[in-house]
Amino acid sequence: MNELADMQKRPLVPERLRPPSFGEAFRFWLKLGFISFGGPTGQIAIMQTELVEKKKWISQSRFLHALNFCMLLPGPEAQQLAIYIGWLLHKIRGGIVAGALFVIPSIFVLWTVSYIYAAFGNLPWIAAIFYGLKPAVTAIVLVAVIRIGRKALKNAVMWTLAVIAFAAIYFFKVPFPAIVLVAGVVGFIGGQLWETKLANASGHGDDEKLSVISDERESPPHTKPSLPRAVVISVVCLVLWLAPTIAAGAFRGWESTLFKEGLFFSKAAVVTFGGAYAVLPYVAQQALFHYGWLKPGQMMDGLGLAETTPGPLIMVLQFVGFMGAWQHPEGLPPLLAATLGALLTTWATFTPCFLWIFVGGPYIEQLRGNKKLTAALSAVTAAIVGVILNLAVWFGLHVFFPNAGVIDWFAVVLCAAVFVAMLRYKIDIIPVILASGLLGLIYKFLL
Repeated sequence: MNELADMQKRPLVPERLRPPSFGEAFRFWLKLGFISFGGPTGQIAIMQTELVEKKKWISQSRFLHALNFCMLLPGPEAQQLAIYIGWLLHKIRGGIVAGALFVIPSIFVLWTVSYIYAAFGNLPWIAAIFYGLKPAVTAIVLVAVIRIGRKALKNAVMWTLAVIAFAAIYFFKVPFPAIVLVAGVVGFIGGQLWETKLANASGHGDDEKLSVISDERESPPHTKPSLPRAVVISVVCLVLWLAPTIAAGAFRGWESTLFKEGLFFSKAAVVTFGGAYAVLPYVAQQALFHYGWLKPGQMMDGLGLAETTPGPLIMVLQFVGFMGAWQHPEGLPPLLAATLGALLTTWATFTPCFLWIFVGGPYIEQLRGNKKLTAALSAVTAAIVGVILNLAVWFGLHVFFPNAGVIDWFAVVLCAAVFVAMLRYKIDIIPVILASGLLGLIYKFLL
């Protein structure tokens, strides 16, 4: 009787406050790996919809706090955001699963289409499916702009920062890292003058009380900083990161294509600030003119494949590694050489992301209550809304106007339909992606 009375007195925990099991999280990260189309903006949009709005695994303010940190790091910010959230939920193993599954499906998909491209050229039916996916991805990004903007742009100061950021990157081609840096400085200084408009811009709505991870709840114990743990993680990650490249040099020669690819993309991994579009000109220049891994035109073909397959847009580097080794097999069967080149490139590109999050995350978590930092990050969030809008416009222009003076009305109508379906009727990502690919296939083969 006493136990029954205690149970009746004990407050019931809302179902949405219950942390997801590791199995639940594993299934979500696996699904995300297969539906994460559209580059960083599309992937951030999907995580915003699924993790913040539907599953309530993380609140809006914590999501934006993590996103702001990841935007300041080299490498693919969407994958790093997944690692960060996975780490918050289930410690290091959660971060490893989230980050690995974010990339693994795209490794196999891009390897397949890279092989088809290298051996047979582009196949019409694959191009038709991708043709239907592009308008859907454009709509997903536009929906993300609206949803994140509603949360982040709480007042005129935030709106002004977003507009300035959009104008700077769209009209004046200001580099993304410079926009983030200036926004952070403006937020830090402005926080002294307009503290209520900047420090509290992200707000604390009902989602804070209904989310598993929120500012209303104490940070998990594993997020506390520990110098010895940071040193161990750094050593382990560095060894794992560099070991395949050193092995390639030892077994294939220090002048081999495989070793040079591993070395080059390991260096690129620490300077890729600003996302894929910021680093592609550098990679293209080196791959085409310095190393001779690619032929003219192949870089743009690879970008097109990466844009229309799941996974980070920076996966285009796997295509570069694949084609470089395919065209320079150096005594190996071309497919084996290309596969090794693709895997080595991907490993060198993405492994450092785990290092940045597992070492830096605990210290960033401790700064959440710092009002000056909050003001700076709120300003960065507003600027990011403008940057995402720029990418949405850029993507839309290429999809809707494939050639000068030509409007693709199928793309326009499909994008509008997906936009309404997701924003008004809350249709899930998976049926949207599947239906759009099928419609593209039907439309192209009916012409």
